[in-house]
Amino acid sequence: MKPPLAATHAWIGLGGNLEDPKAAIRGALVCLNAEEGVSLDVVSSFYRTAPVGIVDQPDFLNAVARLATCLDPEELLHRLLKIEAVLGRVRSGAQFGPRIVDLDLLLYGEVSIATEKLTVPHPRMHLRRFVLEPLFEIEGDMTLPGGDQVARLLEKCRDQRVAPAGPLEI
Repeated sequence: MKPPLAATHAWIGLGGNLEDPKAAIRGALVCLNAEEGVSLDVVSSFYRTAPVGIVDQPDFLNAVARLATCLDPEELLHRLLKIEAVLGRVRSGAQFGPRIVDLDLLLYGEVSIATEKLTVPHPRMHLRRFVLEPLFEIEGDMTLPGGDQVARLLEKCRDQRVAPAGPLEI
């Protein structure tokens, strides 16, 4: 079942750098679109990204997707974590480490959320060129909750190697 017209837009960051990250991202998008209460609207191109934090690992592939959903933010997060597990992600506790797939809830409508389980907008997205570039690709210079514009955040974002890696074909 697809969400009703009253659905909220949510933006998801997708990435991975182990095994076949392109296949993992495609699989995540198929799983997301199959979830009840979720409909995939648009997906950015892939971006090849240098790792952050732990640099002795393969480059990542990243993308951003916009969804329409009637799920509340915490339920959407729960579904993202479930999809990661189904696709083989094992959370080892090593932040910024290698992973098969990573799904981050970046934005949920125009709201800000700060709970024990969830912070939206994603608390580090303004530091991540690999999030801002694909977000800008699909949304242009959108204004984020709190008033920041994606283009301005891109200008201020420290240099990180991010290169287009081609269109995403699902």
